[in-house]
Amino acid sequence: MPHEHKHAPTHLPAPVSYRKAFVIGIALNVTYVAVEALFGLFTHSLALVADAGHNLTDVLSLLLAWGASEFGQTKPSKRFTYGLRSSSILASLANAILLLIAIGAIAWEALQRFRQPQEIPGVTIMVVAGFGVLINAATALLFMSGRHRDLNIKGAFLHMAADAGVSLGVVLAGLTIALTGLYWIDPAMSLVIVVVIAIGTWGLLRESIRCALQAVPEDVDLEKVENYLASLPNVTAVHDLHIWPMSTTQTALTAHLEMPNGSGGDEFLQRVCQHLHDEFRIEHCTIQIEQNALSCSLGPERVV
Repeated sequence: MPHEHKHAPTHLPAPVSYRKAFVIGIALNVTYVAVEALFGLFTHSLALVADAGHNLTDVLSLLLAWGASEFGQTKPSKRFTYGLRSSSILASLANAILLLIAIGAIAWEALQRFRQPQEIPGVTIMVVAGFGVLINAATALLFMSGRHRDLNIKGAFLHMAADAGVSLGVVLAGLTIALTGLYWIDPAMSLVIVVVIAIGTWGLLRESIRCALQAVPEDVDLEKVENYLASLPNVTAVHDLHIWPMSTTQTALTAHLEMPNGSGGDEFLQRVCQHLHDEFRIEHCTIQIEQNALSCSLGPERVV
């Protein structure tokens, strides 16, 4: 008996464009990076140079996120049948690698400064880094509205919000230096910045690798999905269930349902896929109906 193999798409709203937000955010941060780097070099402040280097990676991160957002809307082709949706995964992985390289260089320079501390003006550091707090916070606000709908946009929002906090740390370092004259606080704050960035980068790297390896997204409970499918009317077994990220914003699912008495046709499949979307945020579902799973070569457990 032939299998019934159908794909029932859910009706999703058109993706929201954040092109203007990316342009404004990138322009603000490029300007600030140039100003902060110049003041850092002029005043011999590693904290400012370190923060400028970090903000430069933020510009690259915004560019990558923007590019991934645009590529993600590319229509499928004969070569790329899913379009370029997974480019957002590559962008997040590249961002993590860039951040790791940056913090490695900053940490090395900070350790050298502990042996040879340099005199730096604390007030200047406070003023320049204070502008960083404002710019990073303003950029984060540009992406605030979309942080709940798009993981790529959420990453940009969290990155810039964290940077506002890091710049605030540099302000505090400048204040402490101005009050105490202890110049070792500059490289010490640089190492604190490195630790803060490293913590966030580790999470980004881990999730990017998980997405690249097509692991089940953390916000999807595989067991709950399987239990839901198994509880459907006339379903006696579920096998070959796979859930993976198509991009940082979209999740796909394939499953074989054993239904000896047959299914309810297109209406049944559409209802199931709509529930998977509404309950588990799974956008792309492909379900195969089988009357006898023994005839399926993918029936045994753990067979792919």
